Amino acid sequence: MRIIAGKHRGRVLKEFNGRDIRPTSDRAKEALFNILQFDIAGCSFLDLYSGTGGIGLEAISRGAENVVFVDNSRESVKLLKENILKDGGKILGY
Repeated sequence: MRIIAGKHRGRVLKEFNGRDIRPTSDRAKEALFNILQFDIAGCSFLDLYSGTGGIGLEAISRGAENVVFVDNSRESVKLLKENILKDGGKILGY
C-alpha cells in the first residue's frame, strides 16, 4: 500500500498481516480523489474506519489541512500511528 499522488507520492505504508482486512485499492483511491480533487486543498477530511490511514494520509498528501482518523481496532490505531510517524513524522510536517 502506498500514497499515490501529491506531496508524499510513492510513500509506502505499513499494512496488516493476513487477509482479514482489505485495504482500499490504488484504483479505488484514485477514483475517489479524482472526484474530490478540486475540493481537497485546505479542507478538513474525515477518514472513518481508517484502518492503516491510507485514505486520510492520501488526503494530507494532496493538501488537506486537517484529517480526523477514526477506528475502534487497537491494531488499526497502532498501525495508523506508525504510518503517521514513519520517517520522523514528515507526513505531518514535524
